[in-house]
Amino acid sequence: MLQNLLDFLSFQDINVRYVTFGSVLLAACSAVVGCFTFLKKKALVGDAVAHSVLPGVCLAFLATGTKNPVFLVVGAFLTGWISLIVIDWITANTKLKEDTAIGLVLSVFFGIGILLLTAIQHSGNASQAGLDSFLFGKAAALVGNDLIVFSTLAVVLLAVIFLFFKEFTLISFDLNFAKVIGYPVRKLELLLTTLTVLAVVVGIQAVGVVLMAAMLITPATAARFWTDKLPVMVLIAALMGAFSGFMGALVSYLSPSMPTGPWVVLVLSIVALFSFMFAPKKGILARMMLQRSNQRKICDENILKAMYQIGETDKDFFAERKFELIQEKRLFQTKYLKKGLNRLKREGYLQKKNNFWKFTKEGFEKGKRVTKLHRLWELYLTEYLRIAIDHVHDDAETMEHIITPEIEERLEQRLHYPTVDPHNTQIPK
Repeated sequence: MLQNLLDFLSFQDINVRYVTFGSVLLAACSAVVGCFTFLKKKALVGDAVAHSVLPGVCLAFLATGTKNPVFLVVGAFLTGWISLIVIDWITANTKLKEDTAIGLVLSVFFGIGILLLTAIQHSGNASQAGLDSFLFGKAAALVGNDLIVFSTLAVVLLAVIFLFFKEFTLISFDLNFAKVIGYPVRKLELLLTTLTVLAVVVGIQAVGVVLMAAMLITPATAARFWTDKLPVMVLIAALMGAFSGFMGALVSYLSPSMPTGPWVVLVLSIVALFSFMFAPKKGILARMMLQRSNQRKICDENILKAMYQIGETDKDFFAERKFELIQEKRLFQTKYLKKGLNRLKREGYLQKKNNFWKFTKEGFEKGKRVTKLHRLWELYLTEYLRIAIDHVHDDAETMEHIITPEIEERLEQRLHYPTVDPHNTQIPK
């Protein structure tokens, strides 16, 4: 196994070079175009085009009698384009929605492609051997001529995206603004659609029409979890695609019974699952941690607010309070209250002595601010939104934890620095 790995990494075998370079390039190109397809919320379009190129491949073979990649690419491109025209026509001239039109076109074109492929296989033409590789993909069958054709198309595709990157970015995020400032939106959308068809045509040799949609969308979806900047997203998606292409070629080399295309998609899926789980800020794990952090923050601030309100009633903010008194004020659950009190003690907001709790100076100021924000928001709701006094408490319970100092200052200015809330309770200064 180790020797096979070293042989693969040496790239001395010309077939290894062809398959690896081809898989990396095809996967990376598909990922780059897929970023714009993903942002324009047209993920299903790639799937429709992928299934619609099959009849074009078959018709090109029937017309020429040869598997010349140039002819096959032209045929695939034409039927892919026709499928998009049909989808647009159905959407514009009928009551059917785009997803329904895509489903219809996908199934009809793919069905025609299967019929043509079956007819070719039973025709007795020996040249048709291997034509079915376009159905499920066969990257290991890439030879010199195929690689030249597909590599040329890939380079052209990447060059066009680079030249029109700013324009594609604008129509992906704000189509109306692009129209207002005079961009030829229709032509740009036409160009982007052409690139999508071209990416599908380039990629079907590696993974086939069945899995091509995954090559377009999966890297873009995974990359979106890692960044909010489109150039970085495109770069990450391209790297993910290239990595999956490399790993697919490696697995199929180490285990010849394993096809390259499905492994490319499988590696992409693993990368995507990793991104969904562990990406910073947007990953599931990061969101869970943020949610827990927010829950702890809300619990702690509610405890401090409760102690401040007890101090208002007793007219002594720094007196020692029993655990039961704090719990009774807001009906805290015992386990959450204990954890919150201990956490506030560690952070220096509370002191504990003989099972009694009291404010530190910092804790008093924080509890006073939370109470102030609650009452300011209640007053804002009643005065500016005309909400009844008995309906503002719950909303204020939420907003008090997220109001920033800037919003706090604007609220005070808008309300002319009030001294009491709608319940005629004093607003702390």
